[in-house]
Amino acid sequence: MRLPTQELFEKYQNNLYAVAFNVCKNAEDAEDVVQDTFIQYYSFKKQFDNEQHIRAWLIRVTINKAKNMNRTFWRKNKMSLEEYMETLTFETPESSELFEAAMSLPEKYRIVIHLFYYEDYTVHEIAGILKLSESNVKVRLSRARSLLREKLQEDWENDE
Repeated sequence: MRLPTQELFEKYQNNLYAVAFNVCKNAEDAEDVVQDTFIQYYSFKKQFDNEQHIRAWLIRVTINKAKNMNRTFWRKNKMSLEEYMETLTFETPESSELFEAAMSLPEKYRIVIHLFYYEDYTVHEIAGILKLSESNVKVRLSRARSLLREKLQEDWENDE
C-alpha cells in the first residue's frame, strides 16, 4: 500500500513536527526533519500494510532524523528552548508549566510521553515504533510521570 505523499503531508505534518520538536527542541530543525522524512517516504519505494503502518514508519523515521540532527555541528548554533518558549502562546499558565516540565525531561522520556499523550498511541504501538519491549515503554512512561510530578510539585511549592 502506498498513499500519495501530498495526502500524507497534509494529514501528518503537524504530528511529525511535534515529534521532531520534542527531540530537537528547535523549530527550524524540526521543520527540516519533517521535510526530510517526507522526502524519504517519497523516494522510498517500500509497500506498507496499511495507513497505521505508514504513520508508524513516518514517526520512526522522524525520531531517527531528529536524533541525527542533534548530533550535527550546526546544532549548537540554533535557537535555545528558552528563546523558543517566548514565541509560544498557551491557553493557561498551567499549560505553559506542563510544556516546560515535559521539555526538561530526558529525551527517552519526552518521546514516550509525546507518543502516548499527544499522538494517542498505545504502549504496544509505542514499543513497535521505538523498537523497545512493552515493559520498557511502561517503565519509561512511569518514570516520566514521576519526574513530571516532582518537577511540577517543586514549581508549585516555590510559588507559595
